[in-house]
Amino acid sequence: MKAYSKTDIGSKRTMNQDSVYCNENSVGSFQNLFIVADGMGGHKAGDYASRLCVEKMVYAVEQSKSITPVTILEEAVTEANKGVLEEAKANAEYEGMGTTMVACTLQGDTLYIANIGDSRLYIINDDIKQITKDHSWVEEMVKKGELTESQARIHPQKNIITRALGIDAVVHADYFEIDVKPDDKILMCSDGLTNMVEDEDIEYIIRHSSSIEKAVENLVEKANENGGKDNITVILVQI
Repeated sequence: MKAYSKTDIGSKRTMNQDSVYCNENSVGSFQNLFIVADGMGGHKAGDYASRLCVEKMVYAVEQSKSITPVTILEEAVTEANKGVLEEAKANAEYEGMGTTMVACTLQGDTLYIANIGDSRLYIINDDIKQITKDHSWVEEMVKKGELTESQARIHPQKNIITRALGIDAVVHADYFEIDVKPDDKILMCSDGLTNMVEDEDIEYIIRHSSSIEKAVENLVEKANENGGKDNITVILVQI
């Protein structure tokens, strides 16, 4: 396995509210761990929420005595949610903060994934496939047949998310288990990439870059070329 990550402030923002954790080595009983979080709730609050989410998740994984990867991820999500929520209640400057989160670990040939919000995980092999589902208002409208995917992409309310960490006492994340094979690539990113670069262009850049490091750099560069309206965070893992 090889992995590379980058987070970038983008072209329009004055602060980076994204946080990233990219570890190819053991974390607790996990053989590796990858996390992308995209904070919200004002400059200081969003930045703090995403960092706190990552810190709490990593610590929970390190300390967990559970056996199954899904259970460990569930514990980590619960602890992160509790941590962000408690800080928001304790400090007026952090009131209302929250964060999206997508995390994964590869154990053998099985990828275990957790996500909440609209940060995404894709698998790239014969094509590019989005594994996670956005928890957003426009995604709900697409499911109901009230918007097409192309309409959702440019909708003025596309950034309204319906689920996040740190908002409610009980958190409802999605969990996935998928089989992967050699040469598959795992892409994790905040919406600062996917709002600026179409999936087919993401796939093209990854396929035509000389390395995963160059692919990540090229993806961030392309997002900025296309407007860079938000912070951009990317992790690319090659199996």
